Amino acid sequence: MQRGVFAVLALVFFCSQGIAAEPGGTLERIKSTGTFTIAHREESPPFSFVDEQKQPVGYAIDLCLRIAKAVKDQLGLAELDIRYVAVNSENRLQTVADGAADIECGNTTNTLSRQQMVDFTNTIFITGASLLARPESNITTLADLRGKAVTVVEGTTTEKVLTERLKRELIDASVVTVKDHNAGVEALEAGKAVAHAGDQLVLIGLAKAAKKPGHFALASEVFSYEPYALAVRRNDADFRLVANRALAQLYRSGEIGEIYKRWFGDWGGKPSQLLLAMFALNALPE
Repeated sequence: MQRGVFAVLALVFFCSQGIAAEPGGTLERIKSTGTFTIAHREESPPFSFVDEQKQPVGYAIDLCLRIAKAVKDQLGLAELDIRYVAVNSENRLQTVADGAADIECGNTTNTLSRQQMVDFTNTIFITGASLLARPESNITTLADLRGKAVTVVEGTTTEKVLTERLKRELIDASVVTVKDHNAGVEALEAGKAVAHAGDQLVLIGLAKAAKKPGHFALASEVFSYEPYALAVRRNDADFRLVANRALAQLYRSGEIGEIYKRWFGDWGGKPSQLLLAMFALNALPE
């Protein structure tokens, strides 16, 4: 009997030793290094892109900087160095999962399949996918793509939804994957495709940035639901709580409206009723 008890105690001791030896969480790493690493996009305005000085800016970047401040305050750090690492649609989640970044700040859709690799904060934005085309092409719906080529950024939820919708609705269109949105616009300008698929507000940004006003038009059809969130490492509840607390404070105070206006005022007008409802639902009390 005593031998059995000692065996159990020994097992508990060695298991606890193994657990203690595992790497610490994100907050512990940030405290020990004094560095907060943000994964950002370079060409996804107005969510995450680089300005003329090559500095990361955008709606998602503003939110992540607020989270960085919350982390700094919680850890009681006098200084916190913000480090940026550029990512794309293919490596953004792996960068977080591998620990090369503490958080991914872009226009990333929270999906169940992606939750197998990373966790997500509460929702930061809601949009949907549409099509950007030349006005003379008269592309307004997916059905107008029949017999034509459409570009889409590889590895995005838009690529998956677009392919599924075209197949389900028996629309014979050629889907051409590109590395980023700029490559899609270049294909449009070169006549290699009649439309570029992407999240609606990203497409509005591309149209606004065009060299010639009115050079592109946005299709009327929205063919997907895209709830954006910030990717963080899996199974790190303490860090995720700090991030969600910072977001909830922005939503409760109404400061999120100022951030929205800063980045979408000239593009998307007022926030949709769905977006306002999302802000209200995620304005969690302390």
